[in-house]
Amino acid sequence: MTLTQLIEKKRHAYEDAGFNPVFMPDQLFDFQRALVDWAVRKGRAAIFADCGLGKSAMQMTFAQNVVQKTNGRVLVLTPLAVAPQMVEEAAKFGIEATRSNDGKVSGKIVVTNYERLHYFNPADFVGVVCDESSILKNCDGVTKAQVTDFARKMSYRLLCTATPSPNDLIELGTSSEALGYMGFNDMLTTFFKKDQDRKTHSRKDEFRSGVWRFRGHAEKHFFHWVCSWARAVRKPSDLGFSDKTFELPQLITRETVVRNDEPLEGMLFTMPAVGLQEQRQERRRTLEMRCEAAANAINAHDKAAVAWCYLNDESAALKSAIPDSVEVSGSDSMEEKEEAFMGFAKGQIRVLVTKPEIAGFGLNWQHCAHQTFFPSHSFEQFHQAIRRSWRFGQKNPVTVDIITSEGECGVLANLMRKAEQAETLFANLVSLMGEANTFKQAQTSTKPTLVPSWL
Repeated sequence: MTLTQLIEKKRHAYEDAGFNPVFMPDQLFDFQRALVDWAVRKGRAAIFADCGLGKSAMQMTFAQNVVQKTNGRVLVLTPLAVAPQMVEEAAKFGIEATRSNDGKVSGKIVVTNYERLHYFNPADFVGVVCDESSILKNCDGVTKAQVTDFARKMSYRLLCTATPSPNDLIELGTSSEALGYMGFNDMLTTFFKKDQDRKTHSRKDEFRSGVWRFRGHAEKHFFHWVCSWARAVRKPSDLGFSDKTFELPQLITRETVVRNDEPLEGMLFTMPAVGLQEQRQERRRTLEMRCEAAANAINAHDKAAVAWCYLNDESAALKSAIPDSVEVSGSDSMEEKEEAFMGFAKGQIRVLVTKPEIAGFGLNWQHCAHQTFFPSHSFEQFHQAIRRSWRFGQKNPVTVDIITSEGECGVLANLMRKAEQAETLFANLVSLMGEANTFKQAQTSTKPTLVPSWL
C-alpha cells in the first residue's frame, strides 16, 4: 500500500450529504420530529437525549430516511440484547428492520450488537446509527476505533446516547471524531490546554484528574462548535416544546449502611476504606451483609425488581437469597442473556440479578419500579442502570435501595460528587447550545451550518 492510499484510507468522508426528510411518522412527538429533521438535514449528527425520550424511534426514522433517499443500507449498532427491542420499535412506526448476528445482510435496515461489528463489511452500507454511543467515550478504546474506522467513508452517521460525556467534556471529542468532524487530538489542542505541572500515570488519568482545562475564553467557542454537530436534551422544554407528556415520576432513594465491627487485620478499630485495595477488601468483608439487606428489600414485595451487583460472589449470593430470581452473568452466552432480558421485560421473570456492565445500557424496563444497588465509582453505570426503570413513560414512583457499608462511605460520596458534576456539565451543555443556536430557527432552515473561520 502506497502512502497516498494509506492516507486516503484514513481520511473521513467530509461532504455535507444532508437532505430534506422524505419520511416522518405521525406517531413522533413534535420535539422528536424536530430532532430527526435537523439530523437528516445535517447528515452526520449526534442526539444526546435523556432516557425515555424516544431515541430508538428517532434512530429508526433517521435510518429510514437514508434508505428511501439513497436506496442503500443502514447498519444500526446497539448494546447487548437491545437489538430485538430495536426491531420491535421499528415495526411500531411502519419501518422494516432485520437483525443479523453473522454479517449477512437481508434488508435495508440491519440491526446488530457492537460485539458483532467485525462480521460486517462497511462497503455494504451508506449509513450507520450508534445507539448508546457513550460506548465510544474512551479515546483509546477498541470499540471506539472499530466504529470510527467502520463509518469513516459513510456520508450518513447518527450517534445517540443519554450520557455523552459522563466524566468530562473532553470525552465529546471521540463522538466528533466518529462523525468525521474534528479529531480527538485536534479538539484537545484547539480548545484545551494541558497543565504541565500536574503529573499523571497514564493518558486516561489525564482526563480524570483535570490535567486538561479550557484555554482562556475557549469554553463558549467549544460549546458553539459542539452545537454545530450535536443536540442535547433532557426534556422537550430544552428545545422549546411542552413537557406535558414527559414528566418523570418520583425517584425514592433509600440508603442502607451495614456495619462490620471486626477491624481489618492489624487494625484496632474499623476505619473507612482508603484506596482501591482497601475498598475491595471492605466489599468482600461485608458481602454477606449487603446481599442480605438487598434480598430482604426485594423479598418484601412480589413486584418486579432488579438487583445490581459487581462481584460474581455478590451475584451468586443474591440469586440464592431471592427465590424467584434469575441470574445473568458474564459467562452466559449472548443468546442466554437476551432470553433472560426479554423474559424480564415481558414479565415472565420477576427478579433479575445482574451487573450494570452487562444490562445497564439501552434496555427498557418501565414495568419495574424497584432496584437495589451496590455503589461503585462509575457514575455512568449508576445513572444508566437506574434509568432502565426511572425513565419517561414510567407510571409509578421508582425506589432505589443503595446498600453500602460504613467503610465504603468514600465510594458513595465520590459517586454523588460525580452525579452533581454530570448534572452541571449537562445543564451547561444544554444552555450554551441554546445560546449558540435558536433551535426552532435551525429546524426550519435549509442553510448549512456555518462554522467560524478560525475552525
